[in-house]
Amino acid sequence: MLNVKNLNIQFLNKEDKSWLKAVNNVSFSIDKGKVLGIVGESGSGKSVTSFSIMRLHDPQSTMIDGEVSFDNIDLLNLTAEEIRRYRGNKIAMIFQEPMTSLNPVFTCGAQVKEAIMLHQKLDKSTAKSKTIALFKEVQLPRPEQIFNSYPHQLSGGQKQRVMIAMALSCNPELLIADEPTTALDVTVQKTILELLLLLKKERNMAMIFISHDLAVIGEIADEVAVMYKGEIVEQGPADQIFHHPQNPYTKGLLACRPVPNKSLKRLPVVADFLNEDSDQATAHLLEQNNYTEFEIVQRRNQLYSQKPLLQVKDLCTWYPIQNSLFGKTTSYVKAVDHISFDVFPGETLGLVGESGCGKTTLGRSILRLVEPTSGQIFFDNNNITSFHKKDLRGLRKDLQIIFQDPYSSLNPRLTIGNAIMEPLQVHQLFDNDSKRKAYVLNLLERVDLKTEHFNRYPHEFSGGQRQRIVIARALALQPRFIICDESVSALDVSVQAQVLNLLRQLQQEFGLTYIFISHDLAVVKHISDRMIVMNKGKIEEQGYPEDIYNNPQAEYTRKLIAAIPGTSA
Repeated sequence: MLNVKNLNIQFLNKEDKSWLKAVNNVSFSIDKGKVLGIVGESGSGKSVTSFSIMRLHDPQSTMIDGEVSFDNIDLLNLTAEEIRRYRGNKIAMIFQEPMTSLNPVFTCGAQVKEAIMLHQKLDKSTAKSKTIALFKEVQLPRPEQIFNSYPHQLSGGQKQRVMIAMALSCNPELLIADEPTTALDVTVQKTILELLLLLKKERNMAMIFISHDLAVIGEIADEVAVMYKGEIVEQGPADQIFHHPQNPYTKGLLACRPVPNKSLKRLPVVADFLNEDSDQATAHLLEQNNYTEFEIVQRRNQLYSQKPLLQVKDLCTWYPIQNSLFGKTTSYVKAVDHISFDVFPGETLGLVGESGCGKTTLGRSILRLVEPTSGQIFFDNNNITSFHKKDLRGLRKDLQIIFQDPYSSLNPRLTIGNAIMEPLQVHQLFDNDSKRKAYVLNLLERVDLKTEHFNRYPHEFSGGQRQRIVIARALALQPRFIICDESVSALDVSVQAQVLNLLRQLQQEFGLTYIFISHDLAVVKHISDRMIVMNKGKIEEQGYPEDIYNNPQAEYTRKLIAAIPGTSA
């Protein structure tokens, strides 16, 4: 159905008018009813390649040559008017971030209906009926209600289903899914993958599925193409790529995702495989990387012989949602509902659960960024639930948080050096800004950034670099306790491995105590000393990671484990 031959894509550098090569001599093909997985890190050229199939690049600043043949028609030679007949009609695309792909001022139903009316020339009533039927097909609950809902009123998984419905609305022969599950819970991700496979089978579509995660690709693809620095370095049947990878980069991608049945001291990163001279050296590296049973017992004896640093007792954070006629609250959302646990100095306590389970609210309640409804929080034997705001400011030096989205938690008008220096000025650490700057420059190097980054702005960095910046900002006041709130969920698996290794390294160096929040049980198991599984504001179960993974007591935990990519395989 689709043949891509010797594709080259270059972008115009507007500063010096030179051309930068983003894709170099890429070739692949895909048959009807098959799924091609394209995998690689951010910047590898996978999304750029898919955009070229639909001719979505700006022709003024993009140079494309090669051949993109769809049903024996070269799409690169079509006029702007001719390519429009293919876009959305014969070839459809699900974009990476549904919230930015959907128009916030129109209802979800209106946006899908518009695509149907435009391409299929149907009247409003028929288009509405077809939209609701599509919403049912992609298994959206209450399709009539969602037809009239705005994007912000839906969850991430529901928004992704609306995007899938829109992509399917004109019965495309080829569906391109660009990172459609990246920031979703593992359980929602599994449901979306199963849905896409079902729809592909029912409609006999071909599909290109793009991801940075080889484990996710393994759940859905028949053929796999691995991209690195704009080139395909390896391609073949999915089984061959997974069980007999030939390229060092492919081996690195497979190795850098946390594996739930192993306890590793450090996650392998892609650079380990690219720098090694032989497979034997790499195997030796991995062999020396496992915690022994003795080391695990020794660490636990050391941790749990101490007094707790943090104690949470019967904590509740409820939000009123309904009032009586006389203004009395009659109904609540119980985001955190009677939760108790301890955290010990130097420990990493993992909090895992789906979106909406209350884990982020719990983290923010502990820091009093959200005021708890009832219960007590003791930090270093001080009841901080009774602290006034003035007292809390002094406490902020010891308690810090790394937020989920580093870009939105950094001021776009401040250079990253000034952003890290700001808390030092507020708390009057060091005598002057010259000494503060020297301290910040040292901190940047500590999180594997460069000193010249001091004067750059947040938009000038990649996602992984921004995550390192907010880690440096959290470390600036030399805290004792840090809450990491989904701090690696949107990162490439290779960058995620680097950040997880960095967090563990900083913990050992500075004696930090973490609460690590994530929806990914494999990631939480890798980094945690103990785990808490949360669901609907309550604790489902808690204990040592390997006990929970090997012998889960709650049905909800079993569901989370089953949703880890690669588990079924």
